[in-house]
Amino acid sequence: MQHVPLCIGIDEAGRGPIAGPVSVAAFLFKPELIQEIDAFHVPLRDSKKLSQQKRELWYTQIKKWQRKGLCHFAVTMAGSKEIDEKGISPSIKKCLTKSLYKIEKKMCEKYGVCEIEYMVLLDGGLKAPEEYKHQETIIKGDEKIKCIALASIVAKVERDRYMERKDKYYPEYSFIDHKGYGTKDHYKMIKKYGISPLHRKSFLTKVGY
Repeated sequence: MQHVPLCIGIDEAGRGPIAGPVSVAAFLFKPELIQEIDAFHVPLRDSKKLSQQKRELWYTQIKKWQRKGLCHFAVTMAGSKEIDEKGISPSIKKCLTKSLYKIEKKMCEKYGVCEIEYMVLLDGGLKAPEEYKHQETIIKGDEKIKCIALASIVAKVERDRYMERKDKYYPEYSFIDHKGYGTKDHYKMIKKYGISPLHRKSFLTKVGY
């Protein structure tokens, strides 16, 4: 792998839920962060293997590191309407590209670094646009690579917080509990109340939508 000065980890959250957006995070990782991560009292893991409380602790610490200039991140979401119209994979691809561009814009505006090359490390089947020559997709990357694990935490926390905010507008669906995933109780609520604007109709064809 050719040496490049900085790496960006990419991961998504919310591919599978039947309601709410999909969220894609780009996490710019600086080498100085490694020591900080090793010293943090909560072990770094894939966001799905952390409790909500531990994800929130990581997110708070990440925000502190960002203020110190040790990292930067950007999150882009695509809502249920876009997912229904374009499909989940194209929606994720669009969010991924936007998050990368946001990181590059931030680096250009804040540091005047506008032509730097990044190593882009992506989880699972994700791919960056072809213009990113230095990229690698890593199966279970969120379990193996620090910058991808941090991206997974940011993507998950921001999406969960979005669903918690929406719970106030649609309390009958208890989004605060299941975050839009297709739990048994969630399907019962859909049967009772119908669907909301947050629901993905294309994910609910088996129940008549």
